[in-house]
Amino acid sequence: MANHKSSEKRIRQTKTRTLHNKYYAKTMRNAVRKLRATTDKAEATEMLPKVQKMLDKLAKRNIIHKNKAANLKSGLALHVNSL
Repeated sequence: MANHKSSEKRIRQTKTRTLHNKYYAKTMRNAVRKLRATTDKAEATEMLPKVQKMLDKLAKRNIIHKNKAANLKSGLALHVNSL
């Protein structure tokens, strides 16, 4: 257990941030899943910029790694172009 006031606060902050980050990471994974499941080219083309924007924001805020975001964006672009 924490012995200092500052470490107790740090534990509370970490818990809050973890929940926040998990929410956005899960939302991103669902958006990627939904885009990959799409077979309609027009709908996928419309969704792609939104998902890419989401990936860029999460990478900028260090919720996901920038290379992971780049790999996902690349794969999704290939998927949309192959439809």
